[in-house]
Amino acid sequence: MIDKNKKTISIGSITEKMVPGMLLAIATVSILTTIGILYTLLSETILFFTDIPFLDFYTGTVLKPLSSEAQFGILPLVTGTIISSVIAMFVAIPIGVMTAIYLSEYASNRVRRTLKPILEVLAGIPTIVYGFFALTLITPLLRTFVPGLEATNILSPGLVMGIMIIPMVASLSEDAMSSVPNSMREGALALGATKLEVTWKVVLPAAASGIIASFVLGISRAIGETMIVTIASGSSKAFTLDITQSMQTMTAYIVEVTGGDAPAGSTIYYSLYAVAMTLFVFTLLMNLLAQYISRKVREEY
Repeated sequence: MIDKNKKTISIGSITEKMVPGMLLAIATVSILTTIGILYTLLSETILFFTDIPFLDFYTGTVLKPLSSEAQFGILPLVTGTIISSVIAMFVAIPIGVMTAIYLSEYASNRVRRTLKPILEVLAGIPTIVYGFFALTLITPLLRTFVPGLEATNILSPGLVMGIMIIPMVASLSEDAMSSVPNSMREGALALGATKLEVTWKVVLPAAASGIIASFVLGISRAIGETMIVTIASGSSKAFTLDITQSMQTMTAYIVEVTGGDAPAGSTIYYSLYAVAMTLFVFTLLMNLLAQYISRKVREEY
């Protein structure tokens, strides 16, 4: 019996020593993958900037990669990306926050357990389906009361992206509000505050870090969205702020160049890496901003 226990303890101690090493190796895979992606982007982007001046790329308003006198100004793509993201967040933030308030503060447990999974189904729909939804239903509907709206435009995919992001904002915001201790609500109610006053003046400020983080993550999701804008916003590279016109985002440009006839080693081929690097920096800054805001306004209970 003693020998058997010693053998069991020995195997257990060996397993205990191996597990941290295995977990470290698994965690290292994700870090090495990130380093590999960054190395690829940087190396190919540097090759692009050996042909195109850095300043011309980031200040140019003309993007004609297939022209005989090719021009590579990224501002049309940046404008399309920012405008589509802003439209999406105009839809996602108010609806998402109002939904989170209802689920957290007003809905019964039974209603919350029913509605929240249904809401999160929206996040599981493939984005290509959202793209065709924007092109075949939302755009014709908008054209009935928006004069001059083109068949492909940035307004329609922006609105649909907002619908797609609602579950993210609502779910994360609801989690943040639910984590606020009930003692804070009960204290405010004991002082004579109404349910609405408790929600707006106690719960929302206390959950601000999580709510704002959901906004920033939603913006990052909108910036990186590909299929909806590729299908419904067209491929116009015009530098404009008119949301009724066709625009192209950075992700849609990458899809176009990748699926086109750009020969490997050409300037237009390397331009997709320069655009991808810009997109990487955009999303990295948004994630850093989310972490900074979360630390800045976090409440300790």
